[in-house]
Amino acid sequence: MSPSFARPIALRIILAASALWAAAPGPRAEGAPVSRKTVETADDLPRHTYKVSEAPSVILNDDAAFTALAAEVRRDIDADLLGYDIRDRTTLQGYKATQLALLMLGGGYDASERLIGELRVLEEKPSLKLTTGIVAEAWVGARRAKVRQEDFARAFQANLSAAVQRLPWDIVQDDIKQTKAGFEVRSPALVIGTVQQEIDPAALKTGAISESVARRLVAMRNQLVNYLPYRAQIVAALDGVVAAHRIVKPDRWTARLVTLPPDAKAVPVGVGVWDSGVDMDIFRDRLVTDAQGRHGIAFDLHSNPVPDLIFPLGDAQAHLQETIARVKGFEDLRASVDSPEAADLKRYMSGLKADQVRPTLESLNLVHNWAHGTHVAGISFAGNPFARLVIGRITFDFHLVPETPTLEQARKDAAAYQETVEYFKSNGVRVVNMSWGGSLKSVEEALEANGAGGTAEERKKLARQIFDVGTAGLLAALRQAPGILFVVAAGNSDNDVKFDEFVPSSFQLPNMITVGAVDQAGEETSFSSFGPMVNVHANGYDVESYIPGGRRLKFSGTSMASPQVTNLAAKLFALDPALTPEDARALILSGCERSGRVNLVNPAKSVELLRQRLAAGG
Repeated sequence: MSPSFARPIALRIILAASALWAAAPGPRAEGAPVSRKTVETADDLPRHTYKVSEAPSVILNDDAAFTALAAEVRRDIDADLLGYDIRDRTTLQGYKATQLALLMLGGGYDASERLIGELRVLEEKPSLKLTTGIVAEAWVGARRAKVRQEDFARAFQANLSAAVQRLPWDIVQDDIKQTKAGFEVRSPALVIGTVQQEIDPAALKTGAISESVARRLVAMRNQLVNYLPYRAQIVAALDGVVAAHRIVKPDRWTARLVTLPPDAKAVPVGVGVWDSGVDMDIFRDRLVTDAQGRHGIAFDLHSNPVPDLIFPLGDAQAHLQETIARVKGFEDLRASVDSPEAADLKRYMSGLKADQVRPTLESLNLVHNWAHGTHVAGISFAGNPFARLVIGRITFDFHLVPETPTLEQARKDAAAYQETVEYFKSNGVRVVNMSWGGSLKSVEEALEANGAGGTAEERKKLARQIFDVGTAGLLAALRQAPGILFVVAAGNSDNDVKFDEFVPSSFQLPNMITVGAVDQAGEETSFSSFGPMVNVHANGYDVESYIPGGRRLKFSGTSMASPQVTNLAAKLFALDPALTPEDARALILSGCERSGRVNLVNPAKSVELLRQRLAAGG
């Protein structure tokens, strides 16, 4: 599997990037109207680069160097917003997040408040419409009040506490908890260490950084200068409100679920889990065995066939339990659960040194990847004694700097896609879960992170070539399996999958269904991607399932929503093996309940529709 094309799609706490977004319409020139180029996809946007003579981690703390870089970034953003007709909301948010950070760093407090307000007008998700920029707004309010510096921290905390208290808790609670968790683990050492390990090497090699990297640096500078010195006050303000609202959201999901009893009139159904691998011991009585005695097919990071159906941990095995505890700590912090793991994680992260960032984050990534496929399988198989497992293992890169993408590797990936799907076909699989994906942007970023690909335009061209080879191979593989229903996770970037060319969720095929995430109350999560290709929504927030070894943990992400729909499809196929993928897809869609852009699946209703059809002899 290409090191830059595919990633598991499960939610991770943002550690070093700014969580404060702002958006606004682009500036308008006075006088005659400006002819603007229409932007249809992210690839239509211009590429900008900036020369650097020192490491970006040094620039973050070098006032003169940062001021010079900031001026160039501001100039290019203004030019892009003036010269391009950008209608994609997420893209506008990205541009304006940088503008907000630059204003806050430069003392533009009146304009900062305007930007925050305009962003909330642009937001479509109810919670984000209320919470976007709330920390920035409290900070700006304290600055505008011109309190003495020794009183600023107290004023900032009071502003933030009052602002959050005014919000409807039933709507905003998930996002407030996640914001709190982000600040609980973020530190100057984490920010600097991330830049040193992830950005510095390529920048020093090439003497340049892209606009996307430069904008990350602006966000990080804003964190270092304006927020992290008041981290304790931010956490205290949010924690006070969280503690006052120990109310659990209503569970509108569990009642929709269906369990098939062992004596149901049903037949075994093959379910493919195309992911990071599965712990077979957990599903020992449900494995499909092929003619060679195998239970699946596996490829390593370079798409070479390997025998292991789950990633071998190697040296990481020695620290596995400690790392699992940290993974759980992150999940508990995000949900504001007071647990020993959460407390230990906060202590550990607060003492983290810059040179410990890479081994810490890579260890967490590795274990998360290792657990991902088993967690997905557990959701896919819940309540269905007729489901039979066929494993398709992808190997995801866990390093902060992934390997350099190449055309040769993309061709190998395309061949591995074809071989995996053929394996599913030959072993009778009816439905396959795909909780992973990647984009053109991820290929371009991986090239830059390795100092590869030449100039920005050369890198853009090469990334497109690499991406198109892998995309064409995957699309062809799915098309050549019309008898299999492929269930795909939308993505966790709160973006339009069509605009960003996120694969495979931007595909449209009759034998495919794409799934966004809601929480247990049926409300769209702040992280879930969206767009015309996202067909349905299912619970993807705090979903409990297995990890290797049999322990159960809660993960969040569209990775967890997708197998909910795989689970339903497998039950439909078990109850009526004559169903085609199009039939199953139609039953799933017919059972959904539409609310705005959320199309919430209802397994009980879809199963009842099938039973009515069977009873009528249809």
